[in-house]
Amino acid sequence: MSNTVRRDASSVEYSGTLATGGQAPLRAGVVGVGHVGRHHARILAELPGVELVAVADIDAARARAVADRSGCRAEGRASALLDDVDAVTVAVPTEAHRDVAEPFLERGIPVLVEKPIAASLAEADALIAAASAAGALLAVGHTERYNPAVTAARPLITAPRFIEVHRLAQFPDRSLDVDVVFDVMIHDLDLVLDLCGAAPAAIEAVGVPVLSERVDIASVRIRFDNGCIANLTASRISRERVRKLRFFQKDALVAIDCAAQQVDAWRVRRSAGSAPAIEGGALHVPPGEPLALELADFVRAVRSGVRPGVDGHDGRRALALAQRVAEVMETTDSADAAPHPAPPRD
Repeated sequence: MSNTVRRDASSVEYSGTLATGGQAPLRAGVVGVGHVGRHHARILAELPGVELVAVADIDAARARAVADRSGCRAEGRASALLDDVDAVTVAVPTEAHRDVAEPFLERGIPVLVEKPIAASLAEADALIAAASAAGALLAVGHTERYNPAVTAARPLITAPRFIEVHRLAQFPDRSLDVDVVFDVMIHDLDLVLDLCGAAPAAIEAVGVPVLSERVDIASVRIRFDNGCIANLTASRISRERVRKLRFFQKDALVAIDCAAQQVDAWRVRRSAGSAPAIEGGALHVPPGEPLALELADFVRAVRSGVRPGVDGHDGRRALALAQRVAEVMETTDSADAAPHPAPPRD
């Protein structure tokens, strides 16, 4: 594998060539094979042109079980993979993201780290700096960006004026040491930032704890500097699962159901001499597993040197907005909750 680095004023881009076809495959590793990481291993073991060489986890039994299913070796330490992989994904608890990912980046090894990028903006900056210094690719696992419904709707979302988001999840058995903003809402904060195309200008936020000591349900309003307003509701105490976004534009509405992978779009058709008419309906959305699409994009970026769909700067931007929301919520009287700790465990 040969690597070069392309630099401009705003970014560092990894450029490499990796063997395909009858030549050696990309050697991949996964660090952390819990709730999310085990799916990384499953998918990477099946991706064409990829050889999953090892998984690492501090839980030896868990590492062995995933390794046996995936046909690779198990390790107890991330450092055991440093000399054996061309790329690695990191799905450990968030507070360990920097400690695990940074040594790989310093070696020039491409890394995809699960969301949120790190436990703090300072640690996110350290990862970005390490990637930049070594010319290594750094991607962040915001999987909803790869949801086929979002991909299908993206060309229709051109100038949103109002965005409405509802994300409801069942009460989890993990990540209870953090609140719903970092556990659930960060998915939609990233999507809204990406699809709105503007910077947040003002934030209102309230939230309450219900079944845990942290905020379990939250409502946030963000005004962007282009005038767009986004209302977001997130809950992790629902009996149903809802992941819906609606984008209102001039004479148009685009509705995305991420859970069902469905998109409906309507627009007002105006013609001289007749009343306005509403036309539209369901769009065709090719089915796909967002995580599989994300990992395929990561592999493609490593091989070709193109920018991944979500890079380190994108991940930092989502984390920064989540932290701003949390800070506003802490100063709001209705949010009778414990202080916000670091972002969630993956």
